Amino acid sequence: MLRADDLVFAHPGQTRPYHFSLSAEAGEVTAISGASGSGKSTLLDLLACFLSPSAGTLLLDGTNIAVLPPEKRPVSLLLQADNLFDHLTAADNVALGMPKGIDKGTGKEKVRAALAEVGLGEFADKPASTLSGGQKQRVALARTLLRDRPVLLLDEPFSALDDETRRTTRDLVAELTRRHGWHTVLVSHHADDIAALAQRHYRLSDGRLIAA
Repeated sequence: MLRADDLVFAHPGQTRPYHFSLSAEAGEVTAISGASGSGKSTLLDLLACFLSPSAGTLLLDGTNIAVLPPEKRPVSLLLQADNLFDHLTAADNVALGMPKGIDKGTGKEKVRAALAEVGLGEFADKPASTLSGGQKQRVALARTLLRDRPVLLLDEPFSALDDETRRTTRDLVAELTRRHGWHTVLVSHHADDIAALAQRHYRLSDGRLIAA
């Protein structure tokens, strides 16, 4: 279980700090909703350990992950933008998530297996610039597979996609979460995304998370 117990944080000049508490189970999607400016990005940054709380704990299966060095933190982050390099092929973009110490041959096999798992096995040699928005998000998910981190943070990952691509990409995220036992935390403004994906739902209000 991923568990945040009263993470306290305030930005400079913020007079009323945030207090965040939540739990997320392996193999499930936990959704976070709230108005713009309510603190959703701050919460993701705390869960990703980009920000340090002034109090509280962040535990994964009983281990305090907030004190781990960046390369040891068990977290991957997928943003609204896919963050691909357009001049690189799909395979080369996925390979950027390869852990160190993997030999070239094994690494190539892992990259192609990851692309196949997201339904892009035939697109390995295509430049990212030629891919659709949905295909780019699948490449980003394939890169997450190579990183093999148990916590996946999603920040509005479907908002730039058309309705049909949105549905198929949501289905893929749900399947990958179950198959790999990820603790997936989704930030979204879209009620349809939350209803389709989430087993748990928290709403941010007045700087705190409320079970919805």
